[in-house]
Amino acid sequence: MSRLGSWFRGSAPKPSSSPSTAASQVDLRAQEIAVMEDAMAGAALIMNDDIDGAEERLRKGDSAFHHLGMGVCIFMRSILGFEKAIMVETLNRLNECETASWNEMKKAQKDAGNVSGTIEDRIYPPGSEYALVIADSQLMSAVIAVLHESLTEGIKGFYKLRKAFITLDGIMQAEVAYLEKKGLHLDSSKEHVTSSSNSSTSGRGNDDTDDTDLEFVDADEAHSGTQTPLTYEGHLAKAIKSPEKKLSQLSLDSNATSKPPPGKTKTQASPSLPSGPPGGLESDIFTDPVDIFIHSGVNMCLGSLLLLISMVPPAFSRLLSIIGFKGDRERGVHMLWRSSQYDNINGAVAGLMLLAYYNGLLSFADILPSEEDVENGAVVGYPRARCSTLLSQMRARYPDSGLWRFEEARVLGNTRDLRGALQILKSNTKSKMRQVTALNNFELALNSMYIHEYRDMRDNFLRCVELNDWSHALYYYIAGCAELENYRNAFHEKKSDSQIQRHKKKANELLRKAPTVAGRKRFLAKPLPFEQFVGRKIQKWEERSKDLGIDLVDAIGVSPAEEMVYLWNGMKRMQTSELEMSEKVLSWSRLTAPKEARSKIMAETDEQAVRDVCRAAVARSLGKFDEAREVLDSVLAMDKLDFRGATKDDYPLPAANYELAVLAWIEVQNPEARRDVIAEGDTPEDREEEEEEWLREKTEECQSWLEKVAAWETFVLDARIGMRVQTGMDTIRWFKRERGWATA
Repeated sequence: MSRLGSWFRGSAPKPSSSPSTAASQVDLRAQEIAVMEDAMAGAALIMNDDIDGAEERLRKGDSAFHHLGMGVCIFMRSILGFEKAIMVETLNRLNECETASWNEMKKAQKDAGNVSGTIEDRIYPPGSEYALVIADSQLMSAVIAVLHESLTEGIKGFYKLRKAFITLDGIMQAEVAYLEKKGLHLDSSKEHVTSSSNSSTSGRGNDDTDDTDLEFVDADEAHSGTQTPLTYEGHLAKAIKSPEKKLSQLSLDSNATSKPPPGKTKTQASPSLPSGPPGGLESDIFTDPVDIFIHSGVNMCLGSLLLLISMVPPAFSRLLSIIGFKGDRERGVHMLWRSSQYDNINGAVAGLMLLAYYNGLLSFADILPSEEDVENGAVVGYPRARCSTLLSQMRARYPDSGLWRFEEARVLGNTRDLRGALQILKSNTKSKMRQVTALNNFELALNSMYIHEYRDMRDNFLRCVELNDWSHALYYYIAGCAELENYRNAFHEKKSDSQIQRHKKKANELLRKAPTVAGRKRFLAKPLPFEQFVGRKIQKWEERSKDLGIDLVDAIGVSPAEEMVYLWNGMKRMQTSELEMSEKVLSWSRLTAPKEARSKIMAETDEQAVRDVCRAAVARSLGKFDEAREVLDSVLAMDKLDFRGATKDDYPLPAANYELAVLAWIEVQNPEARRDVIAEGDTPEDREEEEEEWLREKTEECQSWLEKVAAWETFVLDARIGMRVQTGMDTIRWFKRERGWATA
């Protein structure tokens, strides 16, 4: 068990025997600040695409901060390239960083204990900056361990996360206790520090609180007691709890609902997100460079941890029991925004996390607050203007980085300007970091797929094989899907026989290549879900080819390229013309099999279901909601047994349930739909009551569909669909809380 209390124990000030001792401490402090700032400046080069320059500069120092910077360098290489040898080297380097930081932390505590009158004025206990470095290292080690192919290493990684949380939480407790002593508190509605005449000024609390050894206790997932606030209020309005009691009651889900006061129909708006540089009392309090490093670093690390854990799909809930607590999306996002205000490496990483979350993970989701709700403070939505401001700040700080250009392209893609996004991506292919080039190229390949540019789609996914080692099976498969569409185009447009055969041969070659390179990468000792998906698909087509006596590429049914578009939620980024093209690509008339074989392919239940789910998503994106619902109802009427088998597509049924949840949410968000249920001639009070009841019914309908998917038996792509479900459930909890429908 990690015992954070013992880290800071024994650091109480002792009487100094000589005035020169205090003076020497000032010199050591100045030296530490200089070393820390040099290391942070070196690490910041990473965010400007100069990872080689960062390593060269960081090698010149031997402090814990320089070790951390070197760890960040190789960590970035490993998570962006997914190369096993680099992952092993990363773990070794991060372990060295932990050791060096531990020694520096103990030395700082010992030195502080020899000087009187200094600790009382500090926000954080002596050595906290090194404790933060240790937690940083543990978080990075945990991520690498989870991505490692070994289940044992993965489990070790989750325990690293636990240890890092305890460390970070301990530092945060020290911060809020200091603010309490100064009569300050965090304004939960505006996320900034304000003075409070009512706050207790009794100091940090009794000594037992600070010195108690932390024992990590698994949280009760059904806990319904006091919930963690949206912003970290610490213990400023109440006595500081012992760490054991705090952790035993841990429930980091700020979306948990609670019953509103009688007569109150809506809760107050969610707290707004901080933006711009730190100001007000916060900038007055955090003036010391070491304090700024700790404050921005703790918010970045703990915010990232809470956000990532909150997005774990329902199917992975068993893994959460290892860590012992739930994530908190709202609190995590708030902390990341707070950290991103600082112009240092911590702020840059926080900004990168936020943009990756909003432009990447959140772009897969459909059930989100409206733009109006986001402007009013809904944290679970996409704050478009704020993200644009953040991106502009990051581009100004790091003008040579292709990483921020890549994010700029994703912003355009999420606003349905795919061609504008492609223009940026095509001009951003020469980053000094190979890993950034790989990310840029993968996005280029996806966007080519969304606009049905199949030649570019094929070539860009094949280039992914050269740039990235993550999943060559997936890259070859999607390149083969693109070439299949080229073959179908040539076939139906009556091109020359040589041209038709060239595309057919290439499609066959790429698709058959995919399963031969599968299995090289594993996640927690299990095959990657998409590689399992690819293997099942190819096996299915091979068996069908043999049974029908036709070539493999002619045995393929519904467009696998369009299926990939659905699984990446590309319909959300398409304009009307692109969606209409998707409708054509999903037509049965695109098949190239002979008439009799085509009839047999079309008769397969799971084949019909895959096509119908894709068609429903396209219809929904075009605003044809009744048509989408009718198609989905036909999928739900299918026999579940028809989706079981080694080569059957098992995701369409849960996907259809999810799509129905999305349709219900669209009605909740659509004022016109609400007016249809309000009877003419009713009084304003009656109309408001009817609308409220209708909204509640639709919200419950949406939630019931989501809960069905969350409880679904395991299927190959449950993690991918599960992320959409998890975001939807967070949104529903937020909406209920805002409407005052929460229950205790």
